[in-house]
Amino acid sequence: MKTLWSIFVCLMVICVPLTTAAGEDMVSVKLVNFIDNPKKLHIQVQGEYRTLSPFFRLEKGGNYTLFVKKGKLYLKDKDGKHKLPDTITLIPESYEEHLLYINDRPYQGAMEFTVEKGKYVRPVNQLLLEDYLKGVVPFEVFSTWNLEALKAQSLAARTYALMHLNGEKQMNDTIQFQVYGGYSTFSKTNKAVEETKGEIITHNGRPITAFYSASNGGFTESNANVWGSKPISYYPIKKDPYDPGRPWTFTLHKQQLPMDTFVWAWNAPDVWPHLQGKDKKIMKSMESWVENQGYQDVKILAIPHFSIADQKTVSHRSVRGSVTVTFMHRILGMMMMDEISLENVPLSKIRPMIGGSIFKSYLITSSESTDDAYVVKGKGYGHGVGMSQWGAQKMAEGGKTYQEIVQFYFPGTDVTRIYEEAPK
Repeated sequence: MKTLWSIFVCLMVICVPLTTAAGEDMVSVKLVNFIDNPKKLHIQVQGEYRTLSPFFRLEKGGNYTLFVKKGKLYLKDKDGKHKLPDTITLIPESYEEHLLYINDRPYQGAMEFTVEKGKYVRPVNQLLLEDYLKGVVPFEVFSTWNLEALKAQSLAARTYALMHLNGEKQMNDTIQFQVYGGYSTFSKTNKAVEETKGEIITHNGRPITAFYSASNGGFTESNANVWGSKPISYYPIKKDPYDPGRPWTFTLHKQQLPMDTFVWAWNAPDVWPHLQGKDKKIMKSMESWVENQGYQDVKILAIPHFSIADQKTVSHRSVRGSVTVTFMHRILGMMMMDEISLENVPLSKIRPMIGGSIFKSYLITSSESTDDAYVVKGKGYGHGVGMSQWGAQKMAEGGKTYQEIVQFYFPGTDVTRIYEEAPK
């Protein structure tokens, strides 16, 4: 037991990830995925938590609310409202036995809270790498999967995390890095992490980036085709007999709202918040994309053009496409109609408009235009570089070990242990 978790004080003094006596790193992860951009958070503590100030602590079992008002951070408890510094870090007296709940989701380790953009409360969780991985693996794959597949996922996630500890960007808990769900009670994934503790994937003695995605659709992809970087030998293009393909389809209607919507919305502005296109989920993503181009309060009217070019990579993935979006937007009380066209651009510019959970990959098997819609079909889910998570599961079900899974998806690499269990 680490009383007062003195290990964390060292973390606060230096600005690089801390390594424990057993060689295990500390991880800092910004929490976004399950809370979005909150103006207030509900906090409950299991065990006592202190701050770097000896005069302030949170009591065991206490319920608190953290909120931002006029750019300042406040805490509300049973005694009232208290103004806090712009940044406050809560440190558990005992790392192993204490949990901090944010909106009913438990987290282990320390938690830093800051004011973000003058109006949001942003938590940053700091904890040991192995405990972070226990919160990653069951949110990246199914916790009930074969143990060998879970071990392969543990190695990929551990290696990926280590490669980002000293990166320029702060890791967060979304698919931008790895999905992290907090303190884990999933026994099987916990076991996979524990039984591979300290093991990473290396090439020529150095950790690799260890990319992975849900499904490669039957063909692995080169890192060069996805990110434009120099091809790396352990990311070859090859047929994957283990990946189940994971076929998908999406339909994008050409007309989302009647064209006369502009006229009657002008005459009845109160209806604006209730306007929804036919493809609600896609329109939410597309409206957000248009707003990120500098427009405000956007409503999509139509998609007069959408097409996928014939050009494909060696791995059969489509490369370019075109789209035109007609939309309404409001600014300073004025309603306007506008249009954006992307002509023969990389599909990586179009997929985010539709949403990665709908336009699941670039391995497109067909694209057609009907009288009223565009219908796109494909296989796979994600970029397809490195390990296929579904393929790893199929390999494990067929009796392959996690080392064999790693060797298939990262050929020419080694499994290397970089630290051992901490001394008792």
